[in-house]
Amino acid sequence: MNEEVKKQSQKITKRETIFYSFAGIADTMSYQMFSFYIFNYYLVLLGEEYLLPITIGFMVWTIWNAINDPLLGAISDRTSSRWGRRKPFIVGGLVPLILLIILLWTPFGNELSMFIYFLIIINIFDTVYTMYSLNQTSLFPEMFQNLEDRAKANNYVQIFNVIGLLLATLIPTLLVGEGLEAGETTGYIYGAIIMAVITTVFGFLFVKFGIKERVEFSKDPLKAPSFLESIKFTFNNRPFRTYVLTNLAVWYVFGLFPIISPHFLKFVLVPPVTQATLQSVYLALVFIVAILFMIPWSKIFNKMGPRKAEILALGSLILVLVPFMIVWEPIGALIAYILAGIGFAGIMFGRDMMMSTIIDSDELKTGIRREAAYYGVNALIIRLSTIGVYLSIFFVFSGVG
Repeated sequence: MNEEVKKQSQKITKRETIFYSFAGIADTMSYQMFSFYIFNYYLVLLGEEYLLPITIGFMVWTIWNAINDPLLGAISDRTSSRWGRRKPFIVGGLVPLILLIILLWTPFGNELSMFIYFLIIINIFDTVYTMYSLNQTSLFPEMFQNLEDRAKANNYVQIFNVIGLLLATLIPTLLVGEGLEAGETTGYIYGAIIMAVITTVFGFLFVKFGIKERVEFSKDPLKAPSFLESIKFTFNNRPFRTYVLTNLAVWYVFGLFPIISPHFLKFVLVPPVTQATLQSVYLALVFIVAILFMIPWSKIFNKMGPRKAEILALGSLILVLVPFMIVWEPIGALIAYILAGIGFAGIMFGRDMMMSTIIDSDELKTGIRREAAYYGVNALIIRLSTIGVYLSIFFVFSGVG
């Protein structure tokens, strides 16, 4: 009876759900600006002769990710403090993240010093980003305990995630345009400052009103496994292995799509779409449609269950990408981008739903909640897909000159 009263008293309100969802704007916006623009930014600054060194730099970045993502996850699961186990990492990551959003775009000195700056700053950025992102996403399965609550909450979470994607796409483009090719970098810095301010506002509201760690899990850190045991237990989970392998392919598509989109519009379509602002409109359509289709996907996941709905979402993503192989003119491309938003929405909605189900299953086997361990390994897989994206870009750019 006391346990039931305790759970009722900790029921997450709609207001708290919305404030929790604000975390996604800071998370998605900061990382996607990095993912969308950082490669091309430093390639243009340093010159084509740095294409291979920059690619190798991202390989080094991936190796560091292979260490810090699961390590920070295991440490978070084992943390017990008066502020909880997630909040110290969220605050500790958010504060430097706000500054690093700007510092990513401020290299100095000659080409060699800028390259060294690039190597250092991307690894520092990823470390503090992981501290923030890993722990805020780990709250989702803990705060929302059943399929219905998760589906409702995920509507807000993914809508704000997509808003973050939109901002990361539009703000730099509107401020930069074609300026980088002309050697003008201030647009990126101004864009980063705007994003840092937005991250500060929404991050503060999330930390102040949106973090609710459950009392019944407060003793779990005392029973959490060591780092190596955590990795072993995580990879022994067969459904998780299947999920992350699928995730590797999905995030490769998610990472490559916005980067090659301007080149597709400029070099494939006849007549070409050459204006940077118009190119951003095409990409923004994907995210706008994704927002509109979050609620339909919510109903599908709630009715079919996470596993079957995720399979349907994967199938829809494959189908909506097919038109990009057969369209050659702007109107057809416009329709293709709209359809892509439907498939992207299903995959985005399914991320936390699937992870939550896998984590629940793990708790039944181990008796403890290990959200951060699973999200840490999942983050590693996402970073591996990113290096696949950059290798693809390297081979394409080096092949076509």
